Amino acid sequence: MSRSDDALKGYRSRRDPARSGEPVGAGGGRGAGDRFVVQRHDASSLHFDVRLEVGGVLVSWAVPKGPSTDPRDKRLAMRTEDHPLDYATFEGRIPQDEYGGGTVVVWDTGTYHNLDDRDVQDGLDRGHLKVWLEGEKVHGGYAFTRTGMRGDDRNWLLVKVTDEGADRRRKPVRTEPGSVLSDKRNEDL
Repeated sequence: MSRSDDALKGYRSRRDPARSGEPVGAGGGRGAGDRFVVQRHDASSLHFDVRLEVGGVLVSWAVPKGPSTDPRDKRLAMRTEDHPLDYATFEGRIPQDEYGGGTVVVWDTGTYHNLDDRDVQDGLDRGHLKVWLEGEKVHGGYAFTRTGMRGDDRNWLLVKVTDEGADRRRKPVRTEPGSVLSDKRNEDL
């Protein structure tokens, strides 16, 4: 079993791909190692899933308010199970009685690079990661910091770094709800 197969055990245990239509990542595989995706997921509540390609999987956080372009905003980011690489292009409707039931669109996607001295996996293990996102809706530096709020190591913060991508007035989460792949909105699915 590959490292990515082992990392996907949690993901696979929660899903019935025959019912949900979600990718299973059967090939394991490796991508270029520098992709990111932000999916707008309208499930029990609307949130944004921020995913970074690391070690053959998409390391994932659920961000209730979505990524901000304002460095003053501190966004709660709940670490979730790793997802297979082919989830980066997944859009569709997950049946309501399935885990994560609701609609998913690719809100933003692009590449990223590490801004820290240590490698990305080490940053994840230590609880602090700083990356540069080069997407269609968000770009610039973003910091992920594990807080352990309420005694839960899944609780992180996502904060926009002050740089040329910062904009206190711009609100893409609210003003740009459509998919960068299909132009569809969640309600179109």
